Amino acid sequence: MDEVEVSTVVYVPPEEVYEFLLDFPGYAQYSEYLDRVVQDGDGSPGTNYDLVFSWWKLSYTARSEVTDVSPPTRIDWRIVKDIDAEGHWAVEPDPDGVPADVQSASRVRFHVAFDPGSASSSAIDLPRLVSMDWVIEKVKPLIRKEATKIVERVVEDLEGQERDVDLEIHAGPDSV
Repeated sequence: MDEVEVSTVVYVPPEEVYEFLLDFPGYAQYSEYLDRVVQDGDGSPGTNYDLVFSWWKLSYTARSEVTDVSPPTRIDWRIVKDIDAEGHWAVEPDPDGVPADVQSASRVRFHVAFDPGSASSSAIDLPRLVSMDWVIEKVKPLIRKEATKIVERVVEDLEGQERDVDLEIHAGPDSV
């Protein structure tokens, strides 16, 4: 499994961060490649999201499902078709990350694990002479870039202003 985790400190309480993260359809505005998100459910376990992506000459709709929630600390999900992938958002208080002029801070983590070898070649209509392996190798760096961009934009929306965000990025041995 390839893995990537991006974390940072945001200057709002964990409960506020958690409620914000439950609004998954809003994530479409954070990614260059995510065109829209269609929600079926209320955000609780069993809720499905169709994530419509486009990149290069390809378009793809991934279906994810919320598998568990632990308010206000965690939202677990998995992809339910075409690729073996899962992840979570985790939120925890971060008293060490609170500057003097801020009342509270939370550490936010976005984690995704996926098996590139499990990608179904029939899931995407590939142009002639383009292999699924080629697509996977091109998309893997985009996953890390997009995870980083999403976390940065979540911080900006939560805090109401742009700032330099100190991101911690961890990747598994075979990762992006």
